[in-house]
Amino acid sequence: QVQMVESGGGLVQAGGSLRLSCAASGSIFSINAMGWWRQAPGKLRELVAAVTHAGYTTYSNSVKGRFTISRDNAKNTTYLQMNSLKPEDTAVYYCRGDSIVEVKGRRYLEVWGQGTLVTVSS
Repeated sequence: QVQMVESGGGLVQAGGSLRLSCAASGSIFSINAMGWWRQAPGKLRELVAAVTHAGYTTYSNSVKGRFTISRDNAKNTTYLQMNSLKPEDTAVYYCRGDSIVEVKGRRYLEVWGQGTLVTVSS
């Protein structure tokens, strides 16, 4: 069974930084894309950033220039470095792995983490 486990959330003042990590556990052969999503109270879940196995990245306009996504394929881990945080970045941040293949061949279309809360105070 593949799981995505996030860590690194917390409370930070506006203008501060946080680094989120997400590690995929299980007997994993490959993961295509890994991404970070967020959901603020009363709002829909939105894509924040994503990175492919080859390292191509995409960002939402609201975080471009402030957030950086990266991944370590050997560790099946993705990171989200968040700088210049704003109160509107407050949300639960979720990690998602896409097109995951286990060593024994089982495939997962997408696997979500449980989420980690990021709170930015003004």
